[in-house]
Parts: sequence; C-alpha cells; structure tokens
Amino acid sequence: MRRRMSRILSSATRPELIVRQAVRSLGIGYRLNRRDLPGSPDLVFIGRRKAIFVHGCFWHQHGCALMGRAPRKRVEYWQPKLRRNVERDAEAVQRLEALGYTVLTIWECKVRNADLTMRLRAFFGE
Repeated sequence: MRRRMSRILSSATRPELIVRQAVRSLGIGYRLNRRDLPGSPDLVFIGRRKAIFVHGCFWHQHGCALMGRAPRKRVEYWQPKLRRNVERDAEAVQRLEALGYTVLTIWECKVRNADLTMRLRAFFGE
C-alpha cells in the first residue's frame, strides 16, 4: 500500500498536463501552483483574476464512476481525510472568490471530454 501511495503525484499529473496543453492552445499564459493563494490553484491567471483547480475524482470525492470504491481498510482514517479534502476545497474557492478571483474546477473524469476547450473558452470569455 505504501508503495502505491508514494507513486501518486500532487502536481504535474496527467489530467493537469492535458488542461495546461488546452490552455496553451488558446494562447493564454499562466502561473503554476501559486502557494500564496488559498488552496494553491493548479493554474493561475493573475491579470485576469482567474484560477483553475484540476481535481482527482477519488481524492476530492467527485462521486463519478472514475472515483472507484471507498477504501475498505482503515475506514476511520480515510473517511475523515477525504471529507476534509472536500471541505478544504470549498474553503479555498470561497477565499479566492473573496479576493476577486473567478474559479473553475475541472474534474479528472472530464479532462478527456471534447468540450474541455469549449469550457475553457467560456471561462475566459472568448
């Protein structure tokens, strides 16, 4: 289990790289993982006051088929941990919006959809 968990990346994941490539194709510059902003968004567009989170369906409890099953071992550890991730996500979005940012959350299961570029264009108002 430890070996499997150690292979999970926190940044530069495949879904995040796909989103970055889509944003680059629109010709829009961005900053990565700004630690000075609440939640450390995956992509930040400072001049536009916009931020994008690319969330993994399991870790952020999306509820889709890609999320898989809930952990069966050490449930007393995993349930509060995953619940806290969801709470922390909501807090980060609220704090970013209070700072004047518009926030978009892109789920891992939606990254490969054909409408990703359309969603990004709509987010940027293009």
